[in-house]
Amino acid sequence: MAEAVPVRCPACLRENGYTVPVFPCACGSPVVPPLDLAAEPLPLTRRTWSETWVAVRCGACGREGEWPHPEVGCASCGTVVRIPVHPLTAEPGAGSPGHPPPRPRPAPAHPAPAPDASGPGPGQGRSQGRGAAVGGAGAGPGHASSPAARRPAFRPLTIRTARDAVTTAALYLRWLGFEDVRQPDGRPVPSAAVDLRAPGLVAQVDPTTAPAGLRAVECVWLNGLTSCATSVYFALAGYTDEARIRADDLGIPLFVMDLTGMPQPVNDPADELLGTGA
Repeated sequence: MAEAVPVRCPACLRENGYTVPVFPCACGSPVVPPLDLAAEPLPLTRRTWSETWVAVRCGACGREGEWPHPEVGCASCGTVVRIPVHPLTAEPGAGSPGHPPPRPRPAPAHPAPAPDASGPGPGQGRSQGRGAAVGGAGAGPGHASSPAARRPAFRPLTIRTARDAVTTAALYLRWLGFEDVRQPDGRPVPSAAVDLRAPGLVAQVDPTTAPAGLRAVECVWLNGLTSCATSVYFALAGYTDEARIRADDLGIPLFVMDLTGMPQPVNDPADELLGTGA
């Protein structure tokens, strides 16, 4: 498993721990994107399809594949940053029988198992000051019986489409302990966000490339209030400052998802939900 590295947020200058995800090559060997820690991470303001993937060469077989570009959400201000990766260098004899040509972009429904292929656990990319537990990792002797310690590690689903983002959020909520998580029946309300419901839960998933705003947070809070349920929000592109402040005031857990499919808590209510579960 790759070690955690510090990544400085360009917006608030806070350092966040980030563990590089490990992807499975077709030959069965683990593939790790080579981070360029000498370059400054860039804030992610909008997503484009071509920029969300990075070419990585397998060190075992030389095969080149495209994988989600490393990203991390700042635990302090919520800014999502993209971490630079060293570009591929030409190999002698590339394309010869001993060096397979680049393969098409993989599209597995579920990533194949590999050593630590699940990547960083929920909250693992956040600074240690938050004290988030990851599937039992990092729990001290006095926390051995906590819900987070008893849960197995969450296995993410690589996000390639908006439907993948909704599926990942549903799987994560079930992993937290919510039962019968599903989309409500009936005609959907015209909105970029997708509703997820479970007994005692109202969640929304925003798979768009724009940060979730104040109105989105207040809407999920009102839906939870009328249903006497816990409100949770997932976003792919992070949150505006106003949305984060309002969510903290209302106690709404906010999670940000990267393309590896690993939700990360970005405020205290999310940390609390991660630690206690449903």
